[in-house]
Amino acid sequence: MPAAPVTLDLAGKTVTITNPAKVYFPGPGYTKLDLVNYYLAVADGALRGIRGRPMILKRYVNGVDAEPFFQKRAPEQRPEWIKTARIHFPSGRSADEVVCEDEADLAWVVNLGCVDLNPWPVRASDVDHPDELRIDLDPTPEATFADVRAVAMVAGEVLDGLGYRGYPKTSGSRGIHINVRIQPKWDFQDVRRSALAIGREVERRAPALATTAWWKEERHGVFIDYNQNARDRTVASAYSVRARPDARVSMPLEWAEVPDVEPAGFTLATVPGLFRERGDPHATIDDVAHSLEPLLELVARHEREGQGEAPLPPHYPKEAGEPPRVQPSKRRKTS
Repeated sequence: MPAAPVTLDLAGKTVTITNPAKVYFPGPGYTKLDLVNYYLAVADGALRGIRGRPMILKRYVNGVDAEPFFQKRAPEQRPEWIKTARIHFPSGRSADEVVCEDEADLAWVVNLGCVDLNPWPVRASDVDHPDELRIDLDPTPEATFADVRAVAMVAGEVLDGLGYRGYPKTSGSRGIHINVRIQPKWDFQDVRRSALAIGREVERRAPALATTAWWKEERHGVFIDYNQNARDRTVASAYSVRARPDARVSMPLEWAEVPDVEPAGFTLATVPGLFRERGDPHATIDDVAHSLEPLLELVARHEREGQGEAPLPPHYPKEAGEPPRVQPSKRRKTS
């Protein structure tokens, strides 16, 4: 029989963890309650990445060996204290998404089966103007993690040269993410083009290692996925546990750690102790919100040099100057 529910008193609210003994990670045997307890142990850091942000619920209701389902709309049956924010998709449709504010909200979404946390780069108070630019370093199959580390350091140099403070973290999979807090004055397209400009500068400095080529057949090394800054795209936030056999965590880092970091060292079992010992490397991420102007100037310079718009994901509205959304090899065959 399923284990009895566990009741938690958090932030003045009562959260019930149903089926707490259900195994979510079959290899190490971690249960739903283990996952809840992990997030409560790192709540200060985890909430820093999601607080006040609408988020997609990526629900692994049968554990990480089963396919998750994505729930964009907040469940109709939810506690009255769960906040929501109305967001708008590229299709023109809208939805009210869950917004987490405290430990109770965090435990509640984990109880729904959310193993990792996937917030928008906006705050609920202004859902059309991102306050976070995200650099997603995604290795191609032939790339090594050493390549990812090297590209991350080049990206850090580009940011530093433009006057930005970036906050790196392991993705919890094969990549590295770098987050930059920005003033919420610009729309998604401006932020996306700015991320593309960063990627192109990294590509220029490390052409053998980095690429911004959207089409997989043209990529090599580490892909800088600028489109993660498009509207309705999300990435796993800091301290998110990923659906990998070892329950690996998306771990915030100091820049000095990046050249030698090994992602396998950060798991559901190890991160709470590290968090207690050293605190959160991203604790100051909200201290400064940068202007996007230096990056928009870089965008303009790239355009003058002939580097304009790049492809968006399928189903997004066509942007002015965007190249054809057809694989280059297929374009050659039909030309």
